[in-house]
Amino acid sequence: MLEVNDLKKRLEIIKQQAFSNIDKVTELHHLQILKSQYLGKNSDINGILSSLDKFPHNFRIEIGQAVNKVKKEISEYIINKSNELEKKNINEQLKSSKIDLTLPGIDFTIGHVNPLLKTVTEISDIFKNLGYQIVSGNEVENEEYNFNRLNLPIDHPARDMQDTFYLENGSDKVNCWLLRTHATNMTARILSEQNKDSKVTTAIISLGNVYRKDDDDATHSHQFMQVDGFLVSPNITFANLKWTLNYFCQQFFGLETKTRLRPSYFPFTEPSVEVDVSCPKCNTEGCSLCKYTGWIEVLGAGMIHPNVFMAAGLDEAAAGFAFGVGIERITMIKYGIDDIRLFYNNDLRFLNQF
Repeated sequence: MLEVNDLKKRLEIIKQQAFSNIDKVTELHHLQILKSQYLGKNSDINGILSSLDKFPHNFRIEIGQAVNKVKKEISEYIINKSNELEKKNINEQLKSSKIDLTLPGIDFTIGHVNPLLKTVTEISDIFKNLGYQIVSGNEVENEEYNFNRLNLPIDHPARDMQDTFYLENGSDKVNCWLLRTHATNMTARILSEQNKDSKVTTAIISLGNVYRKDDDDATHSHQFMQVDGFLVSPNITFANLKWTLNYFCQQFFGLETKTRLRPSYFPFTEPSVEVDVSCPKCNTEGCSLCKYTGWIEVLGAGMIHPNVFMAAGLDEAAAGFAFGVGIERITMIKYGIDDIRLFYNNDLRFLNQF
């Protein structure tokens, strides 16, 4: 019959054999095989535990303690070896992936601000400094605010000047939804929604996309961007409008810029004017950019028509001015761009210039 000392010697032999085999291991997956061999379900150590049932209680306790001690020592030895192999693998990976600091770096392509966005930002900053609020507004609009409340009723001939994308009831064009033809729709909306007291000062810049059924070419697009602004306040006069337009043009095109106003017609303003600026290329001397006139048209403006105030529910004492600017147009003038389609073609040769 086996004695306690015999089993303890056997356990010591198993332990030393395990330590010896673990020391020889060079790969982690081999270590897992040894772990199963010495500590797994079918290991010699577990076999010793299984054979203890036929021995006295005190014998089982003493051998059981010896078995647990050996299992713990083998397990710790395996863990230490595993850490050693992992550290070795990491060091080898670091050696093989050394960075050569003498190699040239990788160039990262940095994006550029689109010239249209640059113009929108400049205009927004100019008018923020004057106390204007910036809004984007509705691109899908009702005919009521796009036309009717801007003094363009259903039979107004000026509607023919704006070939509209109607979204419904396009045949009768009565109270239907459409893609806005100008950012002036926000003038009608804001005037209609504000306090009806004409003594309240309202200064708004509305900007965003507008849509018209134009044939796309070098100077026209079915979708383009527009900035529309208006100021309503007591005692506002045409002189205030003239100062504002002159200030804007000088801030945007340069302090040397001159402006001139020519009589024009817009349904929602009276009187109305077209605003020209001195050619930034030749300074009124005459060149190909200004078609040898020395001047370039940049925007339309005027005093808000009384009918617009009436449609918004404001009293007769209301006074204010409004103006509209095509973003693409003034960007083309400022940077000498001769084709509006360049803004939308995603040609990096063009965009990288900005």
